[in-house]
Parts: sequence; structure tokens; C-alpha cells
Amino acid sequence: MKTITTTADLSAFCQEAAKYPYVTVDTEFLRERTYYSKLCLIQLAYMGDGNDDAVLVDPLADGLDLAPLYDLFEDAGVVKVFHAARQDLEIFFVDQGIIPSPLFDTQVAAMVCGFGEQAGYETLVRKIAKDTVDKSSRFTDWSRRPLTDAQKTYALADVTHLRVIYEYLSEELGKSGRKKWVAEEMGILNDPATYQADPDNAWKRVKTRTNSSKFMSIVRELARFRETHAQARNIPRNRVFKDDALVELASTKPASEKDLGRSRLLLREARRGDIADGILNAVKVGLAVKPEDAPKIDTRREKLQVNPALADMLRVLVKAKADQSGVAQKLIATSADLDAMAGGLRDVAALRGWRKEVFGADALRLCDGQIGLAVKGEKVITFDI
Repeated sequence: MKTITTTADLSAFCQEAAKYPYVTVDTEFLRERTYYSKLCLIQLAYMGDGNDDAVLVDPLADGLDLAPLYDLFEDAGVVKVFHAARQDLEIFFVDQGIIPSPLFDTQVAAMVCGFGEQAGYETLVRKIAKDTVDKSSRFTDWSRRPLTDAQKTYALADVTHLRVIYEYLSEELGKSGRKKWVAEEMGILNDPATYQADPDNAWKRVKTRTNSSKFMSIVRELARFRETHAQARNIPRNRVFKDDALVELASTKPASEKDLGRSRLLLREARRGDIADGILNAVKVGLAVKPEDAPKIDTRREKLQVNPALADMLRVLVKAKADQSGVAQKLIATSADLDAMAGGLRDVAALRGWRKEVFGADALRLCDGQIGLAVKGEKVITFDI
């Protein structure tokens, strides 16, 4: 198996790959000790049936420039195939601002083709490629050099089997006419906002029990500081302080380092120095926010008067539609969506695009009392009222 360590070799491979309709891509990275993923290995393969058409690219090699790969990623004539692509794509977007296009995610395609929810790569290899994956190297340190033969074999298999999986799923989608469904799902992965961690919106990830304007203003400022501090130093946000400590700080509103010293949840190193200064300033800024400028929480779903009987009927309907269509149930509609619909909301994903075709249209008719549900043999069917 070939490992590319020079720009010239990478360019040669990418030029050859550009002659084919698709290229399969995977990465190995580390993120436990950093904010941004550290790219350690890239695996690539173009159309073929052996390892001669696949390579490992070592991004840690001295002088290697990934520009030829990024040119291939922007080649509209070559489909870039990933499995569970989000984290891989984030790496390339952060590094170069590029999202490979056109894009195909086999995990999403497998859910559309009846392989269940969050179909794992090993499952698809077993069911489609009729092979197995050696998992022994999965949790190794990919930043260490030299890589072992076992690591290389494991890594390369992630893109060689992927060719068989992609070709099978692509053919199945063509037969069923569902390629546009997968294309719709690629919208989130193709959106740059998916990979942009905006410090101004970091507060939205923090779970709180209190929604008062003053409290939430402090939460917003603390979350903003934590995000910018973690990004600037490339450390995990939890190394600055964890969510439970953030909520505690928003409640206690410390005004001095002495106050920080009384915290039960704040890490010791966060009680002094730059982090302590940042915390105290964030609390001060949060306290000064006017009520009308405080972050607004969408409480519509919390206040919904959900009809439990209707919610149960919608769950039966979506299960029936999932069985009929062979599409993973959670891909069609989440439990939160079903409750929202049973509470009268209509701005939910289950009522848009292909989901409306499969489930949403009948779900609306059920909510409006136009159809009912009945059991016929082992199946649940709808009938007009």
C-alpha cells in the first residue's frame, strides 16, 4: 500500500483520480486535547477493485501541500464519497474553507435505502461488501510515526470497501428514484454554517433550567468568552470550564477572584489568571445587559399543549410509513417533531421536502381529522374519514 508524503505524488494521484466518476475519502484525526481536530491521515481511493487504486496521504509529512487534494474536492465532475462525513468535512473547511462538492454520504444514503438508523460502516461492509473490518487499530494514536502495518491496513479498508458500498447504494437510489432525497439531506453538510463555531451563539448549546433575562445574559457572555478563549488557544472548551460550572457562575455572579474561589465546580486553574479575568469580565458585561437586549429563548415547544392521543397516533403513522418506505424512522421524523405537530406547530422538518411526500402529507390529514388508522393483517393502513 502506498503512502504519499510529497506534493508531487499527491498531485499525480489526484490527477489520475479526476479521470473517474468518484473518489472515496476518509480521515484519521485526534481531538481529545485540542479545540480543532488535528488531521493525521487521509485515505483516498478511486474506481477499482484493489489496493492499487487507493493511497494513504500523510498530512504530517514535511513540506506536503494539500492543494492538489483541494483542487480535486472542487472538481464538479468527481463525486466525493464519505461515510458519516460531518467531522471529516469540518477539518477541511477549517483548514481551507472548502466543502467537497458534489458530495455523497453513504450513512445518509443507507438510512434512505433501508439499512436502519445511523447505519455503521462495519454493518455496511458486512451486508454490502460481504467482508469484515478489523477494528483493532480504531483507537490508536494516529499522530505517531511510523504508522504500523495494522494501522495502514485498517485505514485503507475505510475507502476500498467504501467503493463497493457507494456503487451499490447509488444504484439502489437510482432504481427507487430517491437520489433527490439524499441530495436534500446533503444540504446541511454543504452549508458552511454547519462548521462555523460562532462564539455569539455558543450559549445556545448550554442547557439551563432558568430563563430569566439577567441569568441568560450572563450565560451568553460566559459562553462567548469560553468559546473565544478555547479557539485562540486551540484547547477543548471543557478545559476552560464545563457547562455545569458555567451555569453555577451565572447563578452566583462572582465579582472577584475570592468569589471564584468559593465555586464548587470551577477548575482550580480557572480561578486565577486569564480565565479568571475573562469570567469576571463576562459576568460584569452580562449584568449590564438591558432586558430587551438579553438572549431570547424560543419557548414555543415548551408551552405547547400537546394532544397525547394524537402524538401516539403520529408515532404509529411514522412507524408504518417507515416500514412501507424502508427509510429509517428517525430520518423521517423525530419524537420532538411529532410532539410539535400534535401541539399544533407546522414549521417542522417532517413537513418539508421528501419527508412530506413520505409522511408529512398524511400526518397533516391525520391531525386535521381527515384520515384514520386501521390494522390490516400485520400492517397499519390509513382510511378516509
